[in-house]
Amino acid sequence: MKKYIYSLVLAAVTCGGSLFAQSVDQGKKLFYYERYKSAKEAFEKALASNPNDNKASYWLGQTLLELKDTAAAKALFQKALASNGNAPELLVGMGHLELLEGKKEEARQRFETAISLTKGKDIGVLNAIGHSIVEVKDGDAKFVIEKLTPLTTQKGFNSPETWIVIGDAYRKLGDGGNAITSYQRALQIDPNQAAAKHRISKIYMTQKNTEVFLPALEEAIRLDPNYAPGYFDLYYYYFSRDVNKAKDYFDKFLAVTDATPANDYERTSILFAGRRYDEAIKTAQEYISKLGDNADPRYYKLIAYSYDELKDSVNAKKYLDEYFVKQKPDAFMPKDYEFRAILLSKFPGNEQEAIANYDKAIALDTAQASRLELMTNAAAQAKKSGNRELEAEYLGRLYQVKKDPSNVDMYNWGFANYQAKNYQRADSIFTQYQAKYPNEIYGYLWTARSKQAMDTSMAQGIAVPDYEKLAQKAMELDPVKYKGQAVSAYFYLVQYHNDIKKDKAAAMKYLDKILEVDPANADAARIKEILNKPQKKTGSSSGGSGTKAAPAKK
Repeated sequence: MKKYIYSLVLAAVTCGGSLFAQSVDQGKKLFYYERYKSAKEAFEKALASNPNDNKASYWLGQTLLELKDTAAAKALFQKALASNGNAPELLVGMGHLELLEGKKEEARQRFETAISLTKGKDIGVLNAIGHSIVEVKDGDAKFVIEKLTPLTTQKGFNSPETWIVIGDAYRKLGDGGNAITSYQRALQIDPNQAAAKHRISKIYMTQKNTEVFLPALEEAIRLDPNYAPGYFDLYYYYFSRDVNKAKDYFDKFLAVTDATPANDYERTSILFAGRRYDEAIKTAQEYISKLGDNADPRYYKLIAYSYDELKDSVNAKKYLDEYFVKQKPDAFMPKDYEFRAILLSKFPGNEQEAIANYDKAIALDTAQASRLELMTNAAAQAKKSGNRELEAEYLGRLYQVKKDPSNVDMYNWGFANYQAKNYQRADSIFTQYQAKYPNEIYGYLWTARSKQAMDTSMAQGIAVPDYEKLAQKAMELDPVKYKGQAVSAYFYLVQYHNDIKKDKAAAMKYLDKILEVDPANADAARIKEILNKPQKKTGSSSGGSGTKAAPAKK
């Protein structure tokens, strides 16, 4: 009988352990699907069954971090470490928190201790360390690659999660090629790994390569129809392109995710996407009234966008100002600052603040394509406000960060400097333009004009060689197409030699060149006729010395 009872107890313990493990595994799956509310419940259930389970504590802490409840996560890890200070998972969790707090050395020590305790062989612990580091802005992605890559060559290695973390580290370093390769290796281990395909789409999304990222997103949800993040990104992509498709994907997203206040916000934003601006404003205001200080700050932004579409800039600015007061500093998006810059520019006297917001947007954006777009928009805004110097600065930054800047980019940069009266800078840029694009006229034209602007009296003659070169190049490149540039250069040389050098013969030489290029040029013919007239002498009949008439000027 005692033996029978013992068997029942053993069975119950074994069954309980299995249920507990199932709760943790279930929670991890929910975490993977970004269903953090449900994951939290699963991990709490697991801890209720076994308060000393370190894996459950670690994953609950990670879930709390995703839910932005840092204080609860910290309390959890501190309590768990008090009971088991050498648990590798708990050390990693606390290291993650310390990274978030800017305590890099303390975090590094926690990670190294966790690695030492597991002799560097526990893939789960190393994956957790890698996840913590790539999730934090100042995390050392190179450390992740260094520690995790050797694992992939070990016998029996079959962890797609490791390759995903390595891919995330490469992506953090801006190495899209190696990131994609890593994600593809994760898919080789698990062909249904939707997260890997999703991350591949994200890389191409930042490059605005629709032909690649859109099919990759669709493939992610085909691989795993329960993968909520894929549906959300498809909804977000179509949000401003096709409201019906956006709503369809959002409904599919709702079917596989947790009910959250954030989803209520997205429902409201669909009204905006459908151009139902008054309804979007009314619904957002109702949520603000109902939830008070707990209302999602984005409701204020949504109202601001709606009023902006209704051409009510005053109310748009009012609600956007409220958004910037209520939103957490680390939750702002680059587009928030750009929208603020656009709104501010509609009110005279706010030009400098508008530009400052563009600077914040550019500093915050890490995606190359969108950063370039922001710089372009900032330059346009600076030009519109009449600040040509700032326009030149933005265009210069744009030229420097572009992977393959074009001749148009260089021309715009140089011309903006010319317009800003930064003539020496313009001259330098267009001199580079000549070297890079020797068969285009613009480098020669604007170096000449920049030098002319630096020497308006012509006294120094610094523009003369450039105008001679401009005329020469105009005739060499296309004497028909660039006839105007050649004639203009020759006229400058006529004026310089006649007025400054008092060299009528040289002035006549350049007048002849004008008439060779443009025989019907009336101005050249008239000036030549004046210069050819005999000089009149004035003075007494007794033959006193006279003075010559001043040479004619153009």
